[in-house]
Amino acid sequence: MSDQQERARLFRELHQRDGDPLRLLNAWDAGSAKVLAAAGAPALGTTSAGVAFALGLPDGERLGRDQMLAAVRAISAAVTVPVTADLEAGYAADPAGVAETVGLAIEAGAVGLNIEDSRADGSLVAVDEQVERVAAAAAAAQDSGLAAFVNARTDTIWLRAGDEADTIARLRAYVDAGADGVFVPGAIDPGLLARLADATGAPLNVLVAPGLPPVPDLATLGVARISAGSGAVRAALSTAHAAATEMLGPGTYGAIAAGTLSYADVDAIMSGD
Repeated sequence: MSDQQERARLFRELHQRDGDPLRLLNAWDAGSAKVLAAAGAPALGTTSAGVAFALGLPDGERLGRDQMLAAVRAISAAVTVPVTADLEAGYAADPAGVAETVGLAIEAGAVGLNIEDSRADGSLVAVDEQVERVAAAAAAAQDSGLAAFVNARTDTIWLRAGDEADTIARLRAYVDAGADGVFVPGAIDPGLLARLADATGAPLNVLVAPGLPPVPDLATLGVARISAGSGAVRAALSTAHAAATEMLGPGTYGAIAAGTLSYADVDAIMSGD
């Protein structure tokens, strides 16, 4: 068994721990991946928003596929833990293109992938069309020989483009099409989370957001995976912004000094010590 196959096996196993959801931190480059892995992350996701921000771009499919793949390759090479790739809507106009993107992401080192059903303009892809795209992604994952974990994301709640019934219908359709797990950003109500977790039998992934219950409570509701999304990169950029405004304003350095890793600490993480 190759190292990547072992990481794929482990990543799948991390979704099957009863009462212990996968707490998934999301990296945006090799350095952030090393820092998050050093903190004890058992697996990492990429964040399309974070990769875009690091390149000076806004979020929302502004990345090109090659830029996304370069980030997946760098992050996967930087750490030994499993890495799942945020592929947005697949960087393709049709299912065949989605399948190609999945294959390339796996070649870049990913052992999981997210495919979402929203477009850059904020509209949702029609259910029948998205089912074909999810099926193509699942087939490509199987054809790779890796059994990469396919996480199908619906943005019905995130975009307020559908109700609970619409959300459940999409989740069931995506699982029937071959998705291994389902992702519902914007869902934070405990009752809704419990119903979504029961709706398909597939591992449910939620996104960290204000009002989301703490991890122990999510475990009792049946949630299997909790993603930080762009949270870590926004925290890093917030610290940089605070340090800049403080130094350029009152001329003090509290934001740089308070609670940050030392130079030696960061250097040691990057060198693998």
